[in-house]
Amino acid sequence: MEFIEGSITSPRGILAAGVASGIKKNNKPDLALIQINGLGTAAAVFTSNQVKGHSLLRSLNLMKEEFPVRAIVINSGNANACVGLQGDRDAEEMAVLTAETLGICPEEVFTCSTGVIGIPMPMDNVAQGISIAASALSQDEYAGHDACKAIMTTDTTMKEAVTSFYIGDSEICVAGMAKGSGMIHPNMATMIAVITTDCVVDRDFLQWSLRQVVEKTFNRVSVDGDTSVCDTAVIVSTGLAENEPIGFSGNRELDDNARAFLRSLESVCMRLARNIAADGEGATKLIDVRVDGAADAAAAYKVALTVARSPLFKTAMFGGDPNWGRIITAIGNSEVPISPERIDISLGSLKVCEGGAGLPFDEATASDILRQDEIIVTIDLNSGAYYDHYWTCDFSYDYVKINGSYRS
Repeated sequence: MEFIEGSITSPRGILAAGVASGIKKNNKPDLALIQINGLGTAAAVFTSNQVKGHSLLRSLNLMKEEFPVRAIVINSGNANACVGLQGDRDAEEMAVLTAETLGICPEEVFTCSTGVIGIPMPMDNVAQGISIAASALSQDEYAGHDACKAIMTTDTTMKEAVTSFYIGDSEICVAGMAKGSGMIHPNMATMIAVITTDCVVDRDFLQWSLRQVVEKTFNRVSVDGDTSVCDTAVIVSTGLAENEPIGFSGNRELDDNARAFLRSLESVCMRLARNIAADGEGATKLIDVRVDGAADAAAAYKVALTVARSPLFKTAMFGGDPNWGRIITAIGNSEVPISPERIDISLGSLKVCEGGAGLPFDEATASDILRQDEIIVTIDLNSGAYYDHYWTCDFSYDYVKINGSYRS
């Protein structure tokens, strides 16, 4: 498996477009359309938030019915959430407009929306955007980049990843794009991620694989501790690689081909998730909180999560302050049984706490470490053999500015 240049159009049978429909101000791209030729085998995971957007709910119900996915339409700038029955009607209209334009069934159209909550969708703009996007659909790499730009909200960078590997003589491509910068604390999936592949793969295995990978990648990212009402991760396959079909072997075991696909999918999602954390609203640095020596897997996860979402820790990282007291305080607030006298903490390669007590360290060295774009914070609980980690970012002044004026 290797990373290659490309976009979500890299797998055989995928076309895409991204256009400005007028949902956003200043003629910014705000509508993405992806056409899937071939099998349309699909799987998805959705937000755990009890409040769910109308476009998401529509797609969730379609996935329960196991319809193939022939098209994905995504708008940004409006979440189509919390607007009553009109939101359901608008989500369905998005699908109908897309289906009529592409000559497919509405049930084969996957809908996503992201943006401001509680405002009705400007459907005239959406309809215009779908028409323009349909005429612009292309397999060109840059059409995929355009689609990625169109799903961005407060993102400052595109988030894309493409991998290639072989099953026998068949080259398989797995590609992904994602958006996410704020309201990032997924507990099932991600903000919005679309993954495409040309691999022939069984649907049950595809759903299982996506859940496994999401848990290791997107569910290990927190920017601000809030889970969106529109979080969605969807993967769809054209099957045009014509490889030997991938699925579970006897007793739901994985053969070498299934493992190769799983590795490729995880690599794509890992890169997307990492880039989401690095592009957190107002972020100046990516932080990887690593917890080792936990008594069990749940303890390692909970400690990493609690530290990663601590505002005091995140602001200290922004200020370049090696105040490890904020880290050990967060550990103590994790509700995980710990032995404080066993805890070691390191900032990068610099150990600042051992056995729960502070160590003398060079402030200049610590400052140099905390000025880096990427910081590794290592916590050893010395209570077992379990490990986990969480990606996060610092909290800067700009985070408050961005979210204080989000609707303006």
